[in-house]
Amino acid sequence: MYGAGSMCEEDRKELVVIQGLKKSFPVRFKGKKGWVRAVDGIRLSIFEGETVGLVGESGCGKSTVARLLLRLLDPDEGTLLFDSKDVLALKGGDLSRYRREVQLVFQDPYSSLNPRMAIGRAIEEPLLSHRLLGKKEARQRAKELLDFMGISPTHYFRYPHEFSGGQRQRIVIARALALNPRFLVADEPLSALDVSIQAQILHVLEEIKERFRITYLFISHDLAVVRHISDRVAVMYLGRIVELAETESLYQDPLHPYTRALLDAVPVSHPALRRKRTLIPGEVPSPLNPPTGCPFHPRCGLRMARCSRDAPALMEPHPGHEVACFVYGDLSIQTPMERRRP
Repeated sequence: MYGAGSMCEEDRKELVVIQGLKKSFPVRFKGKKGWVRAVDGIRLSIFEGETVGLVGESGCGKSTVARLLLRLLDPDEGTLLFDSKDVLALKGGDLSRYRREVQLVFQDPYSSLNPRMAIGRAIEEPLLSHRLLGKKEARQRAKELLDFMGISPTHYFRYPHEFSGGQRQRIVIARALALNPRFLVADEPLSALDVSIQAQILHVLEEIKERFRITYLFISHDLAVVRHISDRVAVMYLGRIVELAETESLYQDPLHPYTRALLDAVPVSHPALRRKRTLIPGEVPSPLNPPTGCPFHPRCGLRMARCSRDAPALMEPHPGHEVACFVYGDLSIQTPMERRRP
């Protein structure tokens, strides 16, 4: 696995480009209609061959981003490009071809498999639906994928309930690989698994990336896992990306106060070690009634007067390290140390 920063600039090809993507859902509460802002104008580019981790608290909009990328949901605003093509304008056969190139691994492998369909048939189904192979060839392809994922092809006619959670997740990944996708969205694929099984699935994902040159968007709330697998990491809060950087840059020198609090909450590996924790006061605001200005300002110890009025855009205080925070707005009057740790 290579870091995004290790690639030559001319070799960096943008595979996925998201600009100003927004998605809200209507809700009714006590007879009143409101809107939940699940995704509120995010901007993100993903380069071919890299893994971007997307982290944040539950309810911040990570899974909605995944569904928007696959056109399972249509956005209210914004643009989405894949290999320089406008995804939101695709229809019919063009949309079908896009969905062959972009696949999703769901969080819960059991609920994403048909309990009444044998696992081999579940893997061959997309090949038959897209009419890429005949029935005999599709079955052979499904058996090859099962073998590659460490599951005996003799289990072809077994059903999902006959497998463990880790085996089911391998089956789901095999199904996602059946169409030879270029881009794989993994929506918290490890959260329902034991720690030892998580390590095995991570190894499988890394082997797939190396062998098939697949680009990943890896969605998770487990910061240790994200650090292990990602080239770059985007931190999401209340529907917006508040920080984006190469993995080691973000973990060693987090800029946004929310990112620092997230990293400080990660348990240390030795009982004798101690860490000064950054505590976030208050509760996560309701997406039904988000705060004006910066979404994090009611809980931020660095807030200024303008934070309650204006929403900061992503700015780049260091090359390749973007953050949405007004503390970094006037870099000319800050020393390098002040820019790193306000």
